[in-house]
Amino acid sequence: MAAEEAFQQPFLFDRAAFLKRFPASEAKTLGVEWGRQVGRQVLKMRTNDGSEPSEVNYYLGRYERREDSLRWRPTGPFYGAKPGPAFASFDRCLYPGHGRIKPWTMTSGSQFRVEGFYDPASPEFAEEFDTIRRLGSANSSTRTTDESEIAIFWEDGPWGITPPGHFLYIAMQLLQDRGLSFMELAHAFALIGMTQCDASINAWDNKFHYDIVRPESAIRVRAPAFRNPDPRVALEPGWLSYIPTPEFPAYTSGHSTFGAAAAEMIALIYGRDDIAFSGRSPDEVLWPQLRGVTRHWTSLTQVAEENGISRIYGGVHWSIDNTQGLRAGRALARHAFESTLPKKA
Repeated sequence: MAAEEAFQQPFLFDRAAFLKRFPASEAKTLGVEWGRQVGRQVLKMRTNDGSEPSEVNYYLGRYERREDSLRWRPTGPFYGAKPGPAFASFDRCLYPGHGRIKPWTMTSGSQFRVEGFYDPASPEFAEEFDTIRRLGSANSSTRTTDESEIAIFWEDGPWGITPPGHFLYIAMQLLQDRGLSFMELAHAFALIGMTQCDASINAWDNKFHYDIVRPESAIRVRAPAFRNPDPRVALEPGWLSYIPTPEFPAYTSGHSTFGAAAAEMIALIYGRDDIAFSGRSPDEVLWPQLRGVTRHWTSLTQVAEENGISRIYGGVHWSIDNTQGLRAGRALARHAFESTLPKKA
């Protein structure tokens, strides 16, 4: 019932196929009724959680805009990837109220809010600016073939699987052969799903609290306004990011937050981090150059870090967006594992 409401789909055939797996009995009847009651309770609990108004792409005073040179502005008219833009055009940001949604495992959207961004006139910012300018451009001569593949493999843009979907896909791959019972799997995916929701709330709270410009806007338009004495912080009007730049503030990286939260939670459930496994892209239609490509990892930490740095290789994030997003995602996963749906002794 909760899934039907969330996805606006009846799931008739899916439900029938699932129920057919169990013989008719009083236990089955009671289980179905209990499921309906739980679904109704979840719907009641989340009806006024702030998610509906967050879908409106207006600030509505929920977060104050910064007034200095780091203030975010829309980068371009489209955010999408082939076969076409996922949205018609932009003159506003996406989901500026998302960080105010009632969390599932956190006490508030700001519970794991990260530290502030760099001073735009600082040496640290100059180093970030130059790194992304060289490494993340569409025609970069320093990005390696493998780094380009990583950027596309984890792009997970608006036409694709999305970052939470990609990591749920990975969780299914890793947990399906662990011999877990139905209830243990339900418990595991409830925790993973809730922390993915909270990762989005955390990232969007950071994004709109700090309101930081994207590299593409900074490099193409904004560089002189930073008044950075480093000559590397210079205008490059023709610069384009390697992958599409999303239309919302940079700091922190949603990808990094999603990936770290999921990888940390899977490791906690699995009981170890050093799991060697391989994976193929779920977006081989969107990115045909990934057909036949298999990536290999030796740990969940490596997966999260590769996913996070993909946004640097793609030119859509500052490096600090990634490092701080990873930190926040891991912290909220550990908090959720310890405090949410604890197993009975």
